[in-house]
Amino acid sequence: MKIAAAAYPLDWFDTWQGYEDKLTRWVAEAAGQGAELLVFPEYGAMELASLGGAEVAADLEAAIRMVAQHGPAADALHDRLARMYDIHILSASKPYYPSAASRPVNRASLFGPDGLIGHQDKVMMTRFEREDWDVVAGASLTVFDTALGRIGVTICYDSEFPLLARALAEAGVEILLSPSCTDTLAGFTRVRVGSMARALENQCVVVHAPTVGPAAWCPPVDENIGRASIYGPPDRGWPETGILAEGALNTPGWVYADISLDLVRRSRADGGVMPFAHWPEQAAAAAHVTFAGREPQ
Repeated sequence: MKIAAAAYPLDWFDTWQGYEDKLTRWVAEAAGQGAELLVFPEYGAMELASLGGAEVAADLEAAIRMVAQHGPAADALHDRLARMYDIHILSASKPYYPSAASRPVNRASLFGPDGLIGHQDKVMMTRFEREDWDVVAGASLTVFDTALGRIGVTICYDSEFPLLARALAEAGVEILLSPSCTDTLAGFTRVRVGSMARALENQCVVVHAPTVGPAAWCPPVDENIGRASIYGPPDRGWPETGILAEGALNTPGWVYADISLDLVRRSRADGGVMPFAHWPEQAAAAAHVTFAGREPQ
């Protein structure tokens, strides 16, 4: 199948139609290139805060509430486009309030040719989300069982925690989607390194889709650094770097790769190395840590 990863800039919209036109163009472009799975980034939906005007977009709490307010309409648009083009789309994540009394989660949704398939809420929250924004953690992981195969989502910081991806891989996931939103090269690199490591450990495909470019009008997403990339395990049959495709740093647009789930399965069954199969063997040594030389005080 062909996968498309977005390096997605955040734009200002005076009207809802502006957002609808932009998203429709992006989806039409990738679908026109034959992509069957499109991946948008973490917090890409924050551009909807602009619909509240400059004062709302500049206020942390008001911005997330404005985006959440437009969430149902954004979902309906993704639903319609996925059906129209007969494709799968991971929407850009957005704040979502599970109830009127709750704090928001950071939610990405997967849409297919028959409409909404399900949601994934970010599990591991960054310091900004915990300490400044009060966006709260999701409670579980979702395996999306689709016509393309089993898909999992590790949103940004989630990709830096191996046990999350491992649980999904053990549940049959062969494609991990890793949407991100990072404001420094170091932050982007952490997600990149984590995503590449998850592809190595689980012998699977990982799709990294970041936000890119400035959005000075909305403080939580005012700077965005990254490059869209698609990774696999650096093993026989795959690129030696593990990089199937990548775009230029901070350059908006789609990055495409043709992937084979048969190759994922062959790697797991008979790779040059076998980290997916050998994973349980580390538990015995990890359970017994000994000291040599001076024992720590």
